[in-house]
Amino acid sequence: MSFDLITDKNKKVHFIGIGGVSMSGLAAVLLNAGYKVSGSDFKDSDILNTLKSHGAEIYIGHKADNLKNVDLIVYTAAIPSDNPELVEAKKKNIELMDRAEFLGQIMKGHKYNVAVAGTHGKTTTTSMVSHIALSADLDPTILVGGNLDVIDGNFRVGNSEYFITEACEYKQSFLRFFPYVGIILNIDADHLDFYKDLNHIKETFKEFINIIPKDGYAIVNIDDKNVRDILDKPKCNIITYGINEGDVTAKNLVCNEKGAYTFDAYNKDKFLGTISLSVPGLHNVSNALSAVSLGLIFNIPFNKVQDGLLAFHGAHKRFEYKGVKDGITVIDDYAHHPVEIKATLSTAKKIKHNKIYCVFQPHTYTRTKTLFNDFTTCFNDADELILMDIYAAREKDTGLVSSDELGDAIRKLGVKCTNVHSHEDALNYVKSKLQDGDLLLTVGAGDVVKVGEMFLK
Repeated sequence: MSFDLITDKNKKVHFIGIGGVSMSGLAAVLLNAGYKVSGSDFKDSDILNTLKSHGAEIYIGHKADNLKNVDLIVYTAAIPSDNPELVEAKKKNIELMDRAEFLGQIMKGHKYNVAVAGTHGKTTTTSMVSHIALSADLDPTILVGGNLDVIDGNFRVGNSEYFITEACEYKQSFLRFFPYVGIILNIDADHLDFYKDLNHIKETFKEFINIIPKDGYAIVNIDDKNVRDILDKPKCNIITYGINEGDVTAKNLVCNEKGAYTFDAYNKDKFLGTISLSVPGLHNVSNALSAVSLGLIFNIPFNKVQDGLLAFHGAHKRFEYKGVKDGITVIDDYAHHPVEIKATLSTAKKIKHNKIYCVFQPHTYTRTKTLFNDFTTCFNDADELILMDIYAAREKDTGLVSSDELGDAIRKLGVKCTNVHSHEDALNYVKSKLQDGDLLLTVGAGDVVKVGEMFLK
């Protein structure tokens, strides 16, 4: 499809799953450009009301007769092939485009596209970069995979050449993008329901670097071995960053009682200035260095970089403080990969506490099965693990693996672990254990957050 944001404004675009975190942002960009937009989702939400107030036609439930005078339908990989709107679209020969390709088409309308890629940390780093761009008055368009207070949601529509988005590697989606700057935070084995193995993932990230134009930039984490492995004669400019080595580095790190770091940022031997973060964890020093590197590319004054990073207090669900009750602090985190879980628990250890109780909900059967051994060894920093049933997400339970099997394997390695089978069970168990000064962590990409919220109520 030749998609032109200027000339095709008479076209009507329909989004299946318009309330989703990425789809809602794309719909908002089109509404701002003057398009006619409609969309459906399975339940009402605040984001649907926002889109409605900007002129979108919204339908609750997926039905064939939702497609009224539609020219193009956008859908995500999560939409099943028997969805009634997809079936009707094929019957009527309405043009179809998946979300990643459509986002790529929108990026074509901007010059300075920033695509934040990596197995972990995309939402946090996209949020950091967004804070800096807003601090520098670049008026960017922003699409982020979580709610960010500074933009009051998960998207912002700007009127400049700057476009900032997460770039997800699932099903090689980000290969349809048009980045001027690509940030690669890390590469790990994940999404093994699609990728054959880690080498397949690394090859895909190498392809991602190769779609960046010759005058563009790849900002890469040199501390990550898998990232180092893919830096084979790229055609674009490369900026490396790392806590100890790289073009952009951090020195003189100091950690406060909340686990957040202050450090001196350097570009090679040049001292840039001192950065203070408001989000905890050593991994966020690394994320911040990638954002500092971007500031160098766009010639953003360093004081604006400092201001943007200091003002960032975290995206929702990323080590998010939910509240305190009876002296017990509740924190929620989206971590669902063993590497992320280790980083989350390592960060929690730096906060003043008595004991750490971690309620974890595994996310998808394929991830739990393919990374089973890694899941057995990532909870060592928790005093006790409360393990919930696997959150199926887009999958069906075929008996591939169970949370009880994972619990048995974890217990064999000496970690105190209890299996529970509902949010209520998890709540009752932690209530019987928690004491003044303890930390309650709810961890996972499903709905485990409810346990902490129920406790605070």
